[in-house]
Amino acid sequence: MTLTRASASNAEVIAVRPGSPLAGSVTVDGSKNAALPMLATAAAVRRNVQLENVPASADVQAMVALLQGTGWHVARAVGRPDSLLVIAPEHAPAIPDLSRASVIRASYYLVPALLALRGTARLPWPGGCRIGQRGMELHFKVYEAFGDHVTIQDAGYSVEASGQGSGGTVSHALPFRSRGATIAAVLRAVVADRALRLGSPNLSPEVLTVLDALCSAGWQAKVSDRFLALDPAPTLADEIPAWRVPGDKVEAGTLACAVAATGGKARIDGIHGRDLVPFQAALQRLGIATSVRGEALLVDGSSNAGPTSRPLRAIATLSPGGLDADFEPPLMALALGRAGTHLFADSINPGRHGNLLPQLARLGADIEEISPTECRLTGPQRLTGAGVEATDIRTGSALMVAALTAHGITTLGGVAQLRRGHADLPGKLLQLGADICEVTP
Repeated sequence: MTLTRASASNAEVIAVRPGSPLAGSVTVDGSKNAALPMLATAAAVRRNVQLENVPASADVQAMVALLQGTGWHVARAVGRPDSLLVIAPEHAPAIPDLSRASVIRASYYLVPALLALRGTARLPWPGGCRIGQRGMELHFKVYEAFGDHVTIQDAGYSVEASGQGSGGTVSHALPFRSRGATIAAVLRAVVADRALRLGSPNLSPEVLTVLDALCSAGWQAKVSDRFLALDPAPTLADEIPAWRVPGDKVEAGTLACAVAATGGKARIDGIHGRDLVPFQAALQRLGIATSVRGEALLVDGSSNAGPTSRPLRAIATLSPGGLDADFEPPLMALALGRAGTHLFADSINPGRHGNLLPQLARLGADIEEISPTECRLTGPQRLTGAGVEATDIRTGSALMVAALTAHGITTLGGVAQLRRGHADLPGKLLQLGADICEVTP
C-alpha cells in the first residue's frame, strides 16, 4: 500500500523502488544534532527558555523525557509541536528518572545541569549508534579541570561538583576537537558562572549554535580556529530567551544526494547555507550543480546541469570548515552511481564502515575496504534491490539513497534506527516523488 506521512513514521519495514527523478520542494526538520545540546543548554542556564523548530525525532523525544524525569518541565505550544518551553525546576526530585539515559549518546550533555541542580550527576553509559568506541575521557578531563571528582563504574559514571564558588577563569586544552567535550566545557562554565578559555575547540555549526544561544541570553563568547573564550554575563536579560534550532544540514544533505542519484531537480528549504559549504564542494566534484538562495538549497542532478565529474575524496574531519562525518554515508551511496574511483575516510566514527559496507554489499556494491576507517569504490555500479537493515541512523539514510537507484525492490528494516535521527525521512522522499511503500504482513 502507498506510504503516507503518518504511516511512514510508524512503519517498521519499508520498500523502495526506482522510479522517476525526484523533483519538487521539501523542508527539512530541525537538526537533531543541534537540538540535543540546545535542550541541555536550556537546562544549564536555569531559566525558562523557548525553543523553536525542535524536531520530533526519537532521540530528541528521549532527551525531553530525561529533562522531565530530572526535574525540568517541558511544555509544548498548542498547535505547534515543534515549539517547546523549558521551565527551570524549583526543587530537584528525590529520585531522578534517568532510565532513558542509556538510550541516547547525548545524555552526557545533561551533566552540567545536573551538577547545578543536585551537586552530582550519576548516569549510565550513553547509548546511541554503535559506530565504534567514542569514549568520554575528554569529558572527564573537562570536569576535572573545574575541580570536579569523576568516578567510573561498570554500569556508568558519576561526577561530583567541586563546591568551588563562582569567579575565576578555567583554562583547558583539548587534545583534539571533540564536539561533545567542547559543549561540556561551555555548559560547565555556564553553571559554575566562571570564565572559560578552551584550546582546540570544536567549531562545528552545532557548537556555534549553542554559543549564539548563550550570547543572546547575555554571555559573551569569542572564537578562533585555536581558541574559545566564554565570559559570564554581567547582567541577564529579564525576558525569556527564544532560541531556534537550525535546519538539519544532514537531512538536507541526504535529500540532496537522493535527488542527485536519481538525476532529479529539487529545492530543499530550511537550511543555513554556511553549514553546507563542504558538502556542496563534494557534490560539485561529482558533477552535481547546487546553489543556495536564502534558506534554500537548490540541487540539479540532471546530466547536463553540472561540471564534469571528478573522483571524490570524502574525508571526514573535525577541523573548522571540514566535511562532517555524517555526510559521508549518503555521499558514498551517491558515488556508487558516478564515474571515477572515489575515496572515503571516517576516523571519527571507526565502526561506521563496519555497519554500512556490508549492507551496501547486499545491494551488489563492490567497495574495497582499505582499513577499518578507509574505503574506495569505482563507479558507476549497478545495484540490485535486496533486503537491508538500518543498523544505525546514517547507514539507514545512505541505504535509502542507494535503494532509489537499485534495480528491483529494496526492503529496509530497522526503521526505528532511522527515526532516531529523522522524524520522517521516508515521508520527505515520498513528497519528492520517490516510490516508497509500507511492507505489510
